Amino acid sequence: MAEIIEQTIIGYEPFFDVRLLVFPEFAHTVPIHDNVERLLEDIAVELPNEHTAVYERLARQYGCYIQTGSFLERDPAWPGHVFNATLLIGPEGILAKYRKVNTWIPWEVHTSPHDLPDYPDDPFPVVETELGRMGVAICYDWLFPETIRELSFRGAEVLIRVSAYMDPWGTAEPMNWWTLVNRTRALENTAYVVAANQGAQMHHYPPFSWPGGSMVVDYDGRILAQADPGPGEKVVVAPIDLERLRAERERRLGHDTRAHYRSEIHAYYSRSSLAPGGDRAPTIDGLKDRIRQSKQRGPSTRGKNKP
Repeated sequence: MAEIIEQTIIGYEPFFDVRLLVFPEFAHTVPIHDNVERLLEDIAVELPNEHTAVYERLARQYGCYIQTGSFLERDPAWPGHVFNATLLIGPEGILAKYRKVNTWIPWEVHTSPHDLPDYPDDPFPVVETELGRMGVAICYDWLFPETIRELSFRGAEVLIRVSAYMDPWGTAEPMNWWTLVNRTRALENTAYVVAANQGAQMHHYPPFSWPGGSMVVDYDGRILAQADPGPGEKVVVAPIDLERLRAERERRLGHDTRAHYRSEIHAYYSRSSLAPGGDRAPTIDGLKDRIRQSKQRGPSTRGKNKP
C-alpha cells in the first residue's frame, strides 16, 4: 500500500494533484476467526504501530492525507475487545481514529463504541484539513442514513467510505447496493463521497467475493470516476472541488435536505432498538439474541395519532 501511494502520487503528477488516498476495509488483515479470543491472539494490533508510522512518513513527505484501510485493533483500555478501526493520517501525523459503529452483525464479533458503557472518545470525529472537513465510516455503517447524517451535521464535506462490500450486494444489477448507497448518501448530505472497496476472489475468503468498484461521487450524486468492478488492485482518481461545494451549500434553497430536515417530528431517533452489549465481548450467538430482542421490541407507537 505504501508503494501504491507513491506510485499514484508520482505517476499521476502530470495530470492530477493527488492529495487524498483512501484504502478499503480489511486492507491490513481479514477477520478469519469467528471469536474474539482468536482474533486477539492471531490478528489484532494496537494503534498506532509500525505500519501507521510508514503512512505518517509518506504523508509528511508528499503533503498528502491517507485514510488507512481498516485494522483489527486491540486496546489495553478495553481488554477482551476487538475494534474495526481506520485512521486518518496527514502531514501533521494521526488526525483521527474511527471505530466501526454498525458492525456487520451477526458475523462480525468486533465491538462497537455504542456497546461500551461510558465510552470516552468521540465516535464520529470530523477533521478540519486543508482539503476540507472529512469524516469516515466503515462499510455496513453506510446502510444507516443516521450514521452518515451524523457526520454531515458535524460539518463533513468529504464523506469517506472504507469498505469490503461483497456480492451479491455489490456493484452488479439487480441489486448494486454499492453504487446506490454511495450516490444516495452523497446527494442527501450535499457532500462528496470517496468510497474504496475490496476487490477479492471467492477462493481467498469463502463464501464471499468482493467486487471492488471503488468510486468518487459528487454532491449531486454524479459518479465522477469508478474503477471497473472485479478482483485485483485498481486505482481510481477524481477531482474534488471544495469551493464549488461550499458555494452550492450556501446558494441552494431547494434539495438541501440538511437545511430542510424537520428533526422534531422524527421520534424514532429517541427509541432504543439494538441494546448495547456492555463490557462483555460480542459472540455470534449473543449477537443473534440481541437482534431477536430488537425485533421483539417492535415499532414505536410514539407520535402516532390516537383514535
